[in-house]
Amino acid sequence: MDSTYQIVSVEEPEEEAWGIIGRGVSRYNRERAGDNQFERLCFVVRGPGEVIYGGILGETYWGWLYIDLLWVDERLRGRGFGRRLMETVEEAARQNGAAHAYLDTFSFQAPDFYRRLGYRVFGQLPDFPPGQQRYFMTKTL
Repeated sequence: MDSTYQIVSVEEPEEEAWGIIGRGVSRYNRERAGDNQFERLCFVVRGPGEVIYGGILGETYWGWLYIDLLWVDERLRGRGFGRRLMETVEEAARQNGAAHAYLDTFSFQAPDFYRRLGYRVFGQLPDFPPGQQRYFMTKTL
């Protein structure tokens, strides 16, 4: 190994390393698979005083929607906001050319919620975290 280069720990990678690594991976992927037409999607539930009471973060690329995060404040759960956020991001993804969606969730989170929305499990990791499961789910949009 070349002693000019070292592997070191970075305490706050988002400040520098995250962008450099991400751009490098993106460039490599684009060279091999073409333009992914990447688009970030974010929708929030705003309440009085412009306070955010929930939201969804996702991204589209290569014809797929990835649901990264979905959260609804406990005070609003069971009132349809999660479903409406999912429908909103799925529609935006379709407009961006996505035909499929995928996400991951834990057994203590919302796998049944996603099943009711048409998602199916295509993979799982047992005992992650201990005593629970991690599910990977997909849906055709």
